[in-house]
Amino acid sequence: MPHQTAPRYYAENRKARHDFETLETFQGGLELLGWEVKSVREGGAKIDGGHITVMKGELWLIGAHIKPYSKAGTLPAESADRTRKILVHRKELAYLAGKTQEKGLTLVPFSLYPARHRIKISFGVCRGRKAHDKREKLKQQDLARSIRRVLRGEDVE
Repeated sequence: MPHQTAPRYYAENRKARHDFETLETFQGGLELLGWEVKSVREGGAKIDGGHITVMKGELWLIGAHIKPYSKAGTLPAESADRTRKILVHRKELAYLAGKTQEKGLTLVPFSLYPARHRIKISFGVCRGRKAHDKREKLKQQDLARSIRRVLRGEDVE
């Protein structure tokens, strides 16, 4: 029987890399209930539109949605969108608390992924991009893509 590998990501916030300029990335553990873990593993998590904040000396994920586990009984309706604690080292927490106090910086979740039977969250200290910065980044990506095509010898339109 072949060994089955875990998925690369359980949930991903792809738009975050477009909307924000990432200055630093971090990872932390996500404190979940049992049914939430099962739901995340079957693909029931969405972190788009979520953000991370420091409250009462702890890191919290706000705005993420984990749908109720399909095989679970009745669960409270508000539990799908509840705030969830992110577990990081104390020094990282102090550093992140200082960074969130700086003007224009925010903590943005990027992905949920498996790590040794646990669910980890990848997030970054980010600065919002203006519309003209987004357009400039897309132009640079298109230019780099066309250069790669020419170097490979493919026809460019």
